[in-house]
Order: sequence, then structure tokens, then C-alpha cells
Amino acid sequence: MKVILDKQRRLVIRKVRVRGKISGTSTIPRLAVSKSNTSIYAQLIVDIKGVTLIGVHSKSITSSNNITMSESEKLGQKLAKIALQKNIHRAVFDRRGRKYTGKIAAFAEGARKSGLRF
Repeated sequence: MKVILDKQRRLVIRKVRVRGKISGTSTIPRLAVSKSNTSIYAQLIVDIKGVTLIGVHSKSITSSNNITMSESEKLGQKLAKIALQKNIHRAVFDRRGRKYTGKIAAFAEGARKSGLRF
């Protein structure tokens, strides 16, 4: 039990450290990507106003309980297409304390391929 609490505490510390350095504005919103064991959630957020502009989740792409790397990339492409339709071309990437590898990196690459710049 202590190991799980230590992991959670370290994740919170990383999350706070990353959020202290970045902030979303109306011209360049923050792209926050959260990952659980079964899903990925992403939002474009304007921190100054406290408003979420766009939100997508992996359940809209697949009905299975686990998301694959290719599905993660498709989710990034979906978010980027919606953002470009709303005339948002740049964003600040917030990985929410997670490492930039695996599904988080695949999501970011999918968004970049569709034209969103970080």
C-alpha cells in the first residue's frame, strides 16, 4: 500500500511542477492530456478564463477497455482537426505529470501530424 501512495505522491509533485511553468491563454490554450489504465482524455483549456474549449476522450473512438498506440494517435488527430476548425493552430502541451512516451507521445504526434503546433 505504501508503494502505491508514494507513486501517487510523486505524480502529484510532477503535475504541480509542470503546471507551475505553463499556462493557457486565449490565443495559445493549454492541451492537457490525462491517461488512465483504460482511456486517454484530452482538453484544450484557457486558464485565464477557466474555460475548456475542446474535450475528447478515447471512448469516442473505441468501445474496448484498452486503447492502443494507433488509437491514441487517431485521438490526437481528431482533437487537432476540431481545434483547426475552431481556428486554434498552436497549443501548450501539458502531459499532467506523465512521461512523454508511449501513448502520450503517440497522441502528441497524431496532433502534430494534423497541423497543431506545440
